[in-house]
Amino acid sequence: MNLKYKRVLLKLSGEALMGDLGYGIDPNVVRSVARQVLSLVQNDVEVSIVLGGGNIWRGLRASSQGMDRAVADYMGMLATVLNSLALQDALEKMECPTRVMTAISMPEVAEPYIRRRAIRHMEKDLVVILAAGTGNPYFSTDTAAALRALELGAEVILFAKNKVDGVYSSDPFVDSDAVKFEELSYTDAIRMGVKVVDGPALALCQENNLPIIVFNMQQEGNIQRAVAGEKVGTLVT
Repeated sequence: MNLKYKRVLLKLSGEALMGDLGYGIDPNVVRSVARQVLSLVQNDVEVSIVLGGGNIWRGLRASSQGMDRAVADYMGMLATVLNSLALQDALEKMECPTRVMTAISMPEVAEPYIRRRAIRHMEKDLVVILAAGTGNPYFSTDTAAALRALELGAEVILFAKNKVDGVYSSDPFVDSDAVKFEELSYTDAIRMGVKVVDGPALALCQENNLPIIVFNMQQEGNIQRAVAGEKVGTLVT
């Protein structure tokens, strides 16, 4: 397989893991992701992964209903740990070694996140799953993905979505005239206020010239296609 990128960060939304379920984790989706990640590792790609937790808990929604925002966000971080352990289990059942590293200390289930250790794991062909966001409330997992990608020297962030297959001029589920972009500048994405990636993450990537690919992961093989540099979804650069 001829691949364009050799070190990538894959950002999976929590909703992507639930597939067509209304809640929780769809084992078939997790196995599909694991197969595609394993294929990357077998082709000498170094992979780190950040997962959202929206399939289990959405902190912003709870906050809007009266819960303290910090408490709601910490609960969301714990939801990402559940998703990370599920993906780790699927990968290791395929004999793909992994490490879950968390921004919140929980040594019984995962290693603490240490940048140099994470890089060394990837250099040894281990998949590094980065859980619990940044470890701080008020920061989304999109922003955590951008931060970790920069820390670990990733060449691209792959934003794998559940239903959206790229960035559109408006909400494609509401506006039938919405136009999908194959390529978009950071400036235009921020000006448009795109919803598929949050603003602080876009700004961080823009400042550091880190490209983003937004695509639909429901079609198996799209992760490999994105890493190969094929036209999948929308490239923000």
